[in-house]
Amino acid sequence: MQHDFDYLIVGGGMTADAAAKAIREADAKARIGIVGDETHPPYERPPLSKALWKDKAVDAIDLGTGKSGATLHLGRRVVALDRAAHTARDDRGDSHRYRKLLLATGAAPRKLPFTGDRVINFRTLDDYLALRKFAKPGARIGVIGGGFIGSELAASLASNGCKVTMIFPGEAIGAGRYPEALSEFLNGYYREHGVELRTGMKVDGGKADASGVDLKLSDGSALRVDAVVAGLGVTPNIELAQRAGLKVDNGIVVDDRLCTSDPDIFAAGDVASFHNAALDARLRVEHENAAIGMGHHAGRVMAGADEAYTTLPFFYSDLFDLGYEAVGLLDDRLDIVEFWAQPNREGVVYYLDDGRVRGVLLWNVWGQVDAARELIAERGRRDEENLRGRLPKLV
Repeated sequence: MQHDFDYLIVGGGMTADAAAKAIREADAKARIGIVGDETHPPYERPPLSKALWKDKAVDAIDLGTGKSGATLHLGRRVVALDRAAHTARDDRGDSHRYRKLLLATGAAPRKLPFTGDRVINFRTLDDYLALRKFAKPGARIGVIGGGFIGSELAASLASNGCKVTMIFPGEAIGAGRYPEALSEFLNGYYREHGVELRTGMKVDGGKADASGVDLKLSDGSALRVDAVVAGLGVTPNIELAQRAGLKVDNGIVVDDRLCTSDPDIFAAGDVASFHNAALDARLRVEHENAAIGMGHHAGRVMAGADEAYTTLPFFYSDLFDLGYEAVGLLDDRLDIVEFWAQPNREGVVYYLDDGRVRGVLLWNVWGQVDAARELIAERGRRDEENLRGRLPKLV
């Protein structure tokens, strides 16, 4: 079967939803198609490791993409692009003709080297539902990874009464991203909340059965859990673009209009590699703000707008009763300047490279993202003296 669209979006996540709504705002009569491999319509992704573990209902994360008038083809995957014919073919054999195409294929989770119903490589709503089935009060849950997703999941699971063991190769939670003292504080903070930490360790193997999972750790020890969930980072889904001959480099390379090396194909969200002027660097950002902002921008440009994407995305996290917003590069190899109203509880951390601010961590400090973006965009050199009080409402 062949389907004809003015605008075709490959991928069914937040980026696709934002793009479809932006296209509809600009072109009331547009024929919009979305092809996504998940069976669920586009939904908010951050609640999977945050709000759904508190009081938010699953139904509440639906983004209402149908209101855009887009035709959704769910549970199917585009496997080939014919750029000359402006046609995409999916794994059911259907063809989708397009005038403009957006690749919003996202990213795939890195997986543990063993499988089973109780082994969950966390990424999607189905993964959340699978984990929730096992995450009962008193359940023993292994969380593999001490980064962004691992730390959020561990906090959410422990807050729901699970007996959580975190296993990660670093010496502290968020090591490499947060200042050393803050990461060490988080180790103690998580232990105070009942989370067992196995630091400096990897999972060498595992075996799942009907009642649990046996994990083999790199120090030779073993751990039995009721379920294991991995937050090991992701890799961009670039295979479709590669097969189509588009330029890729740690993602699908786009220009400042989010256009790929083909003038009728755009890319946005987790999969897109874009240049950011404030950092003067090419980035690929795997967070909600980038997914929505880039999707909306790509939709507008596809529908005729001529605007450069200049936003430096931000990201945020919730860790028990702590939280933060962050902009730019968080890398502890950079020069770090810290100001704390309450040590490790409320403050701001600046990341500098040769005197220029490259990243800002707003730790339990809110409403300062735009000010942080402006600071990163400035060309002047900074140091501890002239950064003190630089952002309003901070220490």
